[in-house]
Amino acid sequence: MTGQALTERDSAHNSSEIEALLSSAEREAPLPARIDHLSRALLARPYAVDPLGGGPDLEETLTASLQAFDCVTYIETVLALALARDAGEFPDILKGVRYEGGEVAWHKRNHYMSGWASNNMSAGFVRDVTAGPLAEKVTRRLSVVEGLPPRQVSFHLYRKRKLSSVSAQIETGDLILFASAKRNLDFFHTGLLVKRDGEIILRHAARSEGSVVEQPLVDFLKRFRMSGFALLRPVDYNESKQD
Repeated sequence: MTGQALTERDSAHNSSEIEALLSSAEREAPLPARIDHLSRALLARPYAVDPLGGGPDLEETLTASLQAFDCVTYIETVLALALARDAGEFPDILKGVRYEGGEVAWHKRNHYMSGWASNNMSAGFVRDVTAGPLAEKVTRRLSVVEGLPPRQVSFHLYRKRKLSSVSAQIETGDLILFASAKRNLDFFHTGLLVKRDGEIILRHAARSEGSVVEQPLVDFLKRFRMSGFALLRPVDYNESKQD
């Protein structure tokens, strides 16, 4: 990804496209509609392997590229764009989404999606909607990221066979986290959901496809082995601050 990633220092080169995207997304539209529009605008962008790079002993810089994504940077970028009021606000929101406390440092990056979810709930950007009698609690001991000590986490998920039972509660703009079947990993993939003509569509940066794509959620669930999935709902924190 050398040459494609845009850092905080040269984000001015990115600002015109960000402004165009934000203008086209209609700032006054509800948050789910903005997420739908912005995520659709980024379809077909190339997939990037490890676009953030870095390491525990390296200086971290904010990568804010619109040119290519992995599954996590795709949802982070869409969420930050949907919450930003202008291009100048976008980098700060992206920091808050990607890093614990918004501190740009490798050890503060949300490397595991369970931590991503927890920190973004604490920041007021999302809320967990994986709840009710169909939700199951699971525990994992995370140990796949070199440079981080092992940690034990618990989270709730729905088994994929329960999709038909929980589909009515899914809304456009919801984020979906796919739980790994491995005991040392929480989630192995993520994307966002759009409801269209009675069908639930998954939009995600797919390594197997080499780009950002959309497909029926049921097709993805059938194709991959997993423990289940969790759902997060983005929150318009600008509205929350006014309440």
